[in-house]
Amino acid sequence: MNFTIGIEEEYQVICPNTRELVSHDQQIVTEAAKVLNEQVKAEMHQAVVEVGTNICNDITEARQEITHLRKSISSIAKDLGFNIGAAGTHPFTKWETQLITPNPRYDEIVNELQDTARSNLIFGLHVHVGIEDKQMCLHLTNAMRYFLPHLYALSTNSPFWEGRNTGFKSFRSKVFDKFPRTGIPGVFQTVAEYHHYIDLLVKTKCIDNPKKIWWDIRMHPFFPTLEVRICDVPMTIEETLSISALIQALVAKLYKLRTQNLNFMLYHRALINENKWRASRYGLDGRMIDFGKECEVDTRELMQELLDFVDDVVDELGSRKEIEHVKTMIKNGTGADRQLAIFAETKDLTKVVDYIVEQTILGT
Repeated sequence: MNFTIGIEEEYQVICPNTRELVSHDQQIVTEAAKVLNEQVKAEMHQAVVEVGTNICNDITEARQEITHLRKSISSIAKDLGFNIGAAGTHPFTKWETQLITPNPRYDEIVNELQDTARSNLIFGLHVHVGIEDKQMCLHLTNAMRYFLPHLYALSTNSPFWEGRNTGFKSFRSKVFDKFPRTGIPGVFQTVAEYHHYIDLLVKTKCIDNPKKIWWDIRMHPFFPTLEVRICDVPMTIEETLSISALIQALVAKLYKLRTQNLNFMLYHRALINENKWRASRYGLDGRMIDFGKECEVDTRELMQELLDFVDDVVDELGSRKEIEHVKTMIKNGTGADRQLAIFAETKDLTKVVDYIVEQTILGT
Protein backbone atom coordinates (compact mmCIF):
# COMPACT_ATOMS: atom_id res chain seq x y z
CA MET A 1 0.00 0.00 0.00
CA ASN A 2 1.49 3.33 -1.09
CA PHE A 3 0.24 6.13 1.16
CA THR A 4 0.72 9.09 -1.17
CA ILE A 5 0.78 12.61 0.29
CA GLY A 6 -0.59 15.94 -0.86
CA ILE A 7 -0.03 19.12 1.18
CA GLU A 8 -1.91 22.42 0.93
CA GLU A 9 -0.72 25.56 2.73
CA GLU A 10 -2.29 29.02 3.04
CA TYR A 11 0.10 31.99 3.25
CA GLN A 12 -0.35 35.58 4.39
CA VAL A 13 0.41 38.43 1.99
CA ILE A 14 2.15 41.12 4.03
CA CYS A 15 3.17 44.72 3.36
CA PRO A 16 6.93 45.04 4.12
CA ASN A 17 6.48 48.58 5.49
CA THR A 18 3.39 48.41 7.71
CA ARG A 19 3.59 44.60 8.27
CA GLU A 20 -0.20 44.57 7.81
CA LEU A 21 -1.96 42.01 5.65
CA VAL A 22 -2.53 43.48 2.22
CA SER A 23 -5.40 42.90 -0.21
CA HIS A 24 -3.22 42.59 -3.30
CA ASP A 25 -5.85 41.68 -5.90
CA GLN A 26 -4.24 38.23 -6.35
CA GLN A 27 -1.23 39.63 -8.25
CA ILE A 28 0.96 36.90 -6.69
CA VAL A 29 -1.43 34.17 -7.86
CA THR A 30 -1.54 35.59 -11.40
CA GLU A 31 2.26 35.68 -11.64
CA ALA A 32 2.84 32.38 -9.83
CA ALA A 33 0.34 30.53 -12.04
CA LYS A 34 2.66 31.18 -15.01
CA VAL A 35 5.27 28.88 -13.45
CA LEU A 36 3.32 26.79 -10.91
CA ASN A 37 0.13 26.30 -12.97
CA GLU A 38 -2.57 24.60 -10.87
CA GLN A 39 -0.37 24.51 -7.75
CA VAL A 40 -1.33 28.03 -6.68
CA LYS A 41 -4.79 29.51 -6.28
CA ALA A 42 -6.66 32.46 -4.90
CA GLU A 43 -8.63 32.22 -1.67
CA MET A 44 -11.71 34.10 -0.46
CA HIS A 45 -9.68 36.93 1.07
CA GLN A 46 -7.27 38.76 -1.23
CA ALA A 47 -4.56 38.62 1.47
CA VAL A 48 -4.39 34.80 1.23
CA VAL A 49 -2.42 32.71 -1.27
CA GLU A 50 -3.01 28.96 -1.28
CA VAL A 51 -0.51 26.46 -2.64
CA GLY A 52 -0.72 22.71 -3.08
CA THR A 53 1.86 20.06 -3.87
CA ASN A 54 1.40 17.53 -6.62
CA ILE A 55 0.68 13.98 -5.47
CA CYS A 56 3.89 12.90 -3.69
CA ASN A 57 4.91 9.25 -3.33
CA ASP A 58 6.72 9.92 -0.07
CA ILE A 59 7.80 12.68 2.32
CA THR A 60 11.07 13.21 0.39
CA GLU A 61 9.08 14.27 -2.68
CA ALA A 62 6.85 16.39 -0.45
CA ARG A 63 9.95 18.12 0.95
CA GLN A 64 11.10 19.10 -2.54
CA GLU A 65 7.64 20.38 -3.43
CA ILE A 66 6.99 22.43 -0.27
CA THR A 67 10.49 23.94 -0.38
CA HIS A 68 10.00 24.86 -4.05
CA LEU A 69 6.53 26.33 -3.40
CA ARG A 70 7.58 28.47 -0.43
CA LYS A 71 10.67 29.70 -2.27
CA SER A 72 8.75 30.48 -5.49
CA ILE A 73 5.85 32.29 -3.81
CA SER A 74 8.19 34.29 -1.58
CA SER A 75 10.36 35.30 -4.54
CA ILE A 76 7.37 36.32 -6.69
CA ALA A 77 5.86 38.23 -3.74
CA LYS A 78 9.16 40.13 -3.21
CA ASP A 79 9.32 41.08 -6.90
CA LEU A 80 5.82 42.56 -6.54
CA GLY A 81 6.74 44.41 -3.32
CA PHE A 82 5.19 42.01 -0.78
CA ASN A 83 6.31 39.46 1.81
CA ILE A 84 4.66 36.14 2.64
CA GLY A 85 4.22 34.66 6.08
CA ALA A 86 3.07 31.31 7.47
CA ALA A 87 0.99 31.65 10.65
CA GLY A 88 -2.59 30.66 11.50
CA THR A 89 -3.66 34.28 12.08
CA HIS A 90 -2.03 37.65 11.49
CA PRO A 91 -0.89 39.21 14.79
CA PHE A 92 -2.71 42.53 14.40
CA THR A 93 -4.50 43.14 11.07
CA LYS A 94 -8.25 43.70 11.48
CA TRP A 95 -10.38 41.57 9.18
CA GLU A 96 -12.70 44.53 8.50
CA THR A 97 -9.91 46.15 6.43
CA GLN A 98 -9.44 43.16 4.10
CA LEU A 99 -11.12 42.72 0.72
CA ILE A 100 -12.86 39.63 -0.63
CA THR A 101 -11.63 38.18 -3.94
CA PRO A 102 -14.23 38.87 -6.67
CA ASN A 103 -15.64 35.47 -7.57
CA PRO A 104 -19.26 34.20 -7.78
CA ARG A 105 -18.45 31.29 -5.42
CA TYR A 106 -17.03 33.61 -2.75
CA ASP A 107 -19.89 36.10 -3.25
CA GLU A 108 -22.34 33.28 -2.59
CA ILE A 109 -20.50 32.16 0.59
CA VAL A 110 -20.37 35.74 1.93
CA ASN A 111 -24.04 36.26 1.06
CA GLU A 112 -24.99 33.16 3.05
CA LEU A 113 -22.56 33.35 5.96
CA GLN A 114 -22.20 37.16 6.24
CA ASP A 115 -19.71 38.32 8.91
CA THR A 116 -18.68 34.77 9.81
CA ALA A 117 -17.24 34.55 6.26
CA ARG A 118 -15.84 38.10 6.17
CA SER A 119 -14.04 37.58 9.49
CA ASN A 120 -12.64 34.18 8.49
CA LEU A 121 -9.16 35.59 7.95
CA ILE A 122 -7.25 32.43 8.89
CA PHE A 123 -4.52 30.26 7.43
CA GLY A 124 -4.44 26.47 7.61
CA LEU A 125 -2.59 23.33 6.58
CA HIS A 126 -4.47 20.53 4.83
CA VAL A 127 -2.79 17.14 4.42
CA HIS A 128 -4.14 14.47 2.06
CA VAL A 129 -3.19 10.80 2.32
CA GLY A 130 -4.15 8.58 -0.62
CA ILE A 131 -6.64 5.77 0.13
CA GLU A 132 -8.45 4.31 -2.89
CA ASP A 133 -10.93 2.07 -1.02
CA LYS A 134 -13.82 4.27 0.19
CA GLN A 135 -14.94 1.97 3.01
CA MET A 136 -11.36 1.69 4.28
CA CYS A 137 -10.97 5.47 4.00
CA LEU A 138 -14.13 5.97 6.08
CA HIS A 139 -12.91 3.49 8.71
CA LEU A 140 -9.55 5.28 8.95
CA THR A 141 -11.28 8.68 9.14
CA ASN A 142 -13.36 7.45 12.09
CA ALA A 143 -10.27 6.14 13.89
CA MET A 144 -8.07 9.19 13.10
CA ARG A 145 -10.53 11.52 14.87
CA TYR A 146 -9.00 10.59 18.25
CA PHE A 147 -5.56 11.89 17.20
CA LEU A 148 -6.72 15.22 15.76
CA PRO A 149 -6.16 17.21 19.01
CA HIS A 150 -2.61 15.81 19.25
CA LEU A 151 -1.82 16.94 15.70
CA TYR A 152 -3.49 20.28 16.37
CA ALA A 153 -1.45 20.90 19.55
CA LEU A 154 1.72 20.30 17.54
CA SER A 155 0.69 22.82 14.84
CA THR A 156 -0.53 25.68 17.08
CA ASN A 157 0.64 28.92 15.47
CA SER A 158 -2.01 31.62 16.03
CA PRO A 159 -1.82 33.19 19.51
CA PHE A 160 -2.70 36.74 18.38
CA TRP A 161 -5.90 38.15 16.89
CA GLU A 162 -6.48 41.80 15.91
CA GLY A 163 -3.59 43.04 18.06
CA ARG A 164 -4.42 41.06 21.18
CA ASN A 165 -2.73 38.15 22.89
CA THR A 166 -5.78 35.88 22.95
CA GLY A 167 -4.44 33.55 25.66
CA PHE A 168 -4.83 30.69 23.17
CA LYS A 169 -1.99 28.89 21.42
CA SER A 170 -4.33 28.59 18.42
CA PHE A 171 -7.10 31.13 18.05
CA ARG A 172 -7.60 30.15 14.40
CA SER A 173 -10.07 27.38 15.21
CA LYS A 174 -12.09 29.75 17.43
CA VAL A 175 -12.58 31.95 14.37
CA PHE A 176 -13.44 29.00 12.12
CA ASP A 177 -15.85 27.45 14.66
CA LYS A 178 -18.40 30.11 13.64
CA PHE A 179 -18.81 28.37 10.27
CA PRO A 180 -21.41 25.60 9.93
CA ARG A 181 -20.23 22.00 9.38
CA THR A 182 -16.83 22.46 11.04
CA GLY A 183 -15.01 20.74 13.90
CA ILE A 184 -14.65 17.07 14.76
CA PRO A 185 -17.12 14.96 12.74
CA GLY A 186 -19.27 12.17 14.10
CA VAL A 187 -18.83 8.52 13.14
CA PHE A 188 -20.28 7.15 9.89
CA GLN A 189 -20.42 3.36 9.78
CA THR A 190 -20.82 2.91 6.04
CA VAL A 191 -20.12 4.86 2.86
CA ALA A 192 -23.83 4.62 2.04
CA GLU A 193 -24.69 6.32 5.37
CA TYR A 194 -22.15 9.07 4.62
CA HIS A 195 -23.49 9.62 1.10
CA HIS A 196 -27.06 9.71 2.42
CA TYR A 197 -26.02 12.52 4.79
CA ILE A 198 -24.47 14.52 1.92
CA ASP A 199 -27.42 13.86 -0.42
CA LEU A 200 -29.86 15.04 2.24
CA LEU A 201 -27.93 18.30 2.75
CA VAL A 202 -27.82 18.93 -1.00
CA LYS A 203 -31.49 18.04 -1.44
CA THR A 204 -32.55 20.41 1.35
CA LYS A 205 -30.30 23.21 0.00
CA CYS A 206 -28.04 23.31 3.06
CA ILE A 207 -25.12 22.92 0.64
CA ASP A 208 -24.78 22.79 -3.14
CA ASN A 209 -21.76 20.46 -3.06
CA PRO A 210 -19.92 18.35 -0.44
CA LYS A 211 -16.87 20.68 -0.44
CA LYS A 212 -18.93 22.89 1.89
CA ILE A 213 -18.43 20.31 4.63
CA TRP A 214 -15.41 21.83 6.39
CA TRP A 215 -14.74 19.25 9.11
CA ASP A 216 -11.33 18.83 10.78
CA ILE A 217 -11.03 15.54 8.90
CA ARG A 218 -12.99 14.26 5.96
CA MET A 219 -13.06 11.67 3.25
CA HIS A 220 -12.42 14.03 0.34
CA PRO A 221 -15.54 14.40 -1.81
CA PHE A 222 -13.67 14.27 -5.14
CA PHE A 223 -10.17 12.84 -4.58
CA PRO A 224 -9.41 9.30 -3.30
CA THR A 225 -7.88 10.78 -0.13
CA LEU A 226 -8.34 11.15 3.59
CA GLU A 227 -7.88 14.87 4.34
CA VAL A 228 -6.77 16.24 7.74
CA ARG A 229 -7.73 19.91 8.03
CA ILE A 230 -7.40 20.74 11.75
CA CYS A 231 -3.87 22.23 11.75
CA ASP A 232 -2.73 25.83 11.73
CA VAL A 233 -0.30 26.45 8.88
CA PRO A 234 3.10 25.82 10.52
CA MET A 235 5.75 28.53 10.45
CA THR A 236 8.61 26.48 8.99
CA ILE A 237 9.04 23.95 6.22
CA GLU A 238 10.38 21.40 8.75
CA GLU A 239 7.28 21.73 10.92
CA THR A 240 4.95 21.27 7.95
CA LEU A 241 6.84 18.17 6.82
CA SER A 242 7.00 16.66 10.31
CA ILE A 243 3.27 17.10 10.90
CA SER A 244 2.50 15.75 7.41
CA ALA A 245 4.76 12.74 7.99
CA LEU A 246 3.05 12.07 11.33
CA ILE A 247 -0.39 12.19 9.67
CA GLN A 248 0.78 9.77 6.97
CA ALA A 249 2.30 7.45 9.61
CA LEU A 250 -0.94 7.45 11.63
CA VAL A 251 -2.97 6.50 8.56
CA ALA A 252 -0.47 3.73 7.72
CA LYS A 253 -0.49 2.41 11.31
CA LEU A 254 -4.29 2.36 11.58
CA TYR A 255 -4.46 0.67 8.17
CA LYS A 256 -2.00 -1.95 9.39
CA LEU A 257 -4.11 -2.62 12.50
CA ARG A 258 -7.26 -2.94 10.40
CA THR A 259 -5.66 -5.43 8.01
CA GLN A 260 -4.59 -7.47 11.07
CA ASN A 261 -8.24 -7.47 12.18
CA LEU A 262 -7.46 -5.08 15.06
CA ASN A 263 -9.37 -1.88 15.66
CA PHE A 264 -8.58 1.38 17.42
CA MET A 265 -11.22 2.48 19.94
CA LEU A 266 -13.76 4.96 18.57
CA TYR A 267 -14.59 7.79 20.97
CA HIS A 268 -17.55 10.13 20.97
CA ARG A 269 -17.08 13.49 19.28
CA ALA A 270 -17.99 15.24 22.56
CA LEU A 271 -15.01 13.59 24.30
CA ILE A 272 -12.54 14.34 21.51
CA ASN A 273 -13.74 17.95 21.61
CA GLU A 274 -12.52 18.23 25.21
CA ASN A 275 -8.99 17.50 23.98
CA LYS A 276 -9.39 19.82 20.99
CA TRP A 277 -10.28 22.66 23.36
CA ARG A 278 -7.20 21.96 25.48
CA ALA A 279 -4.96 21.82 22.40
CA SER A 280 -6.32 25.16 21.21
CA ARG A 281 -5.87 26.82 24.60
CA TYR A 282 -2.56 25.36 25.79
CA GLY A 283 -0.82 23.80 22.74
CA LEU A 284 1.87 21.40 23.94
CA ASP A 285 2.00 22.99 27.41
CA GLY A 286 -1.28 21.59 28.68
CA ARG A 287 -2.71 18.26 29.68
CA MET A 288 -5.01 16.10 27.61
CA ILE A 289 -7.33 13.32 28.59
CA ASP A 290 -6.19 9.75 27.98
CA PHE A 291 -9.63 8.23 27.42
CA GLY A 292 -8.30 4.68 27.80
CA LYS A 293 -6.91 5.37 31.28
CA GLU A 294 -9.61 7.98 32.05
CA CYS A 295 -7.11 10.49 33.42
CA GLU A 296 -5.24 13.66 32.46
CA VAL A 297 -1.74 13.28 31.01
CA ASP A 298 0.81 15.94 30.02
CA THR A 299 0.35 16.63 26.32
CA ARG A 300 4.08 16.22 25.65
CA GLU A 301 3.92 12.75 27.23
CA LEU A 302 0.96 11.81 25.02
CA MET A 303 2.87 13.07 21.97
CA GLN A 304 5.78 10.78 22.85
CA GLU A 305 3.33 7.86 23.18
CA LEU A 306 1.97 8.78 19.75
CA LEU A 307 5.47 8.59 18.25
CA ASP A 308 5.94 5.16 19.87
CA PHE A 309 2.58 4.07 18.43
CA VAL A 310 3.61 4.81 14.82
CA ASP A 311 7.26 3.79 15.14
CA ASP A 312 6.92 0.43 13.37
CA VAL A 313 5.65 2.00 10.09
CA VAL A 314 8.00 5.02 9.87
CA ASP A 315 11.03 3.38 8.23
CA GLU A 316 8.86 1.69 5.62
CA LEU A 317 7.43 5.12 4.75
CA GLY A 318 10.91 6.66 4.62
CA SER A 319 10.02 9.44 7.06
CA ARG A 320 12.30 8.71 10.04
CA LYS A 321 14.04 12.11 9.73
CA GLU A 322 10.76 14.05 9.74
CA ILE A 323 9.30 12.01 12.62
CA GLU A 324 12.50 12.54 14.64
CA HIS A 325 12.02 16.30 14.17
CA VAL A 326 8.66 15.99 15.96
CA LYS A 327 10.72 15.27 19.12
CA THR A 328 12.52 18.61 18.62
CA MET A 329 9.13 20.34 18.24
CA ILE A 330 7.85 18.68 21.42
CA LYS A 331 10.95 19.86 23.28
CA ASN A 332 11.23 23.40 21.86
CA GLY A 333 7.56 24.30 21.41
CA THR A 334 5.44 25.39 18.45
CA GLY A 335 5.16 28.48 16.26
CA ALA A 336 2.77 29.96 18.82
CA ASP A 337 5.37 29.59 21.58
CA ARG A 338 7.98 31.35 19.44
CA GLN A 339 5.61 34.17 18.49
CA LEU A 340 4.79 34.72 22.18
CA ALA A 341 8.49 34.66 23.12
CA ILE A 342 9.32 37.35 20.51
CA PHE A 343 6.45 39.50 21.79
CA ALA A 344 7.48 39.03 25.43
CA GLU A 345 10.98 40.16 24.50
CA THR A 346 10.11 43.11 22.21
CA LYS A 347 6.53 44.14 23.13
CA ASP A 348 6.21 44.84 19.41
CA LEU A 349 3.87 42.86 17.14
CA THR A 350 5.63 44.14 14.00
CA LYS A 351 8.72 42.27 15.24
CA VAL A 352 6.56 39.15 15.53
CA VAL A 353 5.53 39.59 11.88
CA ASP A 354 9.17 40.06 10.83
CA TYR A 355 10.04 36.83 12.62
CA ILE A 356 7.19 34.94 10.90
CA VAL A 357 8.31 36.21 7.47
CA GLU A 358 11.92 35.19 8.13
CA GLN A 359 10.98 31.71 9.43
CA THR A 360 8.59 31.04 6.53
CA ILE A 361 11.45 30.84 4.04
CA LEU A 362 13.99 29.21 6.34
CA GLY A 363 15.70 26.42 4.42
CA THR A 364 14.55 27.47 0.94
